[in-house]
Amino acid sequence: MTDETETVEPDHIKIFNDVDHHRFVIEVEGKVAGFAVYHIRGGRHLFVHTEIDPSFEKQGLGSKLIKAALDEVAADGGTVVPLCPFVRAWIKRHPEYDSLVDHELLATIEKA
Repeated sequence: MTDETETVEPDHIKIFNDVDHHRFVIEVEGKVAGFAVYHIRGGRHLFVHTEIDPSFEKQGLGSKLIKAALDEVAADGGTVVPLCPFVRAWIKRHPEYDSLVDHELLATIEKA
């Protein structure tokens, strides 16, 4: 059984945390439109990859997905390490989420 946490979106969009598969998923009208893969290490969410199906691109779904994922992490009092370029760029464009980032660990990983 999959442990899922759902985020409220318009009726045709569903965003949820598919804990068993370590990814946040966005569905549009019941079809998987994309996902953001993460791994939890030391209590931190390391976001490693985000993908939106080409047939769903240019609709802002990646942004909706990452916002919902980061909102959930924040609500749980967590921190993130944005290894995925899309997540990192999204946070840069939305500085109100910068406080979620473990900058020290990110810098250590980037030096390795």
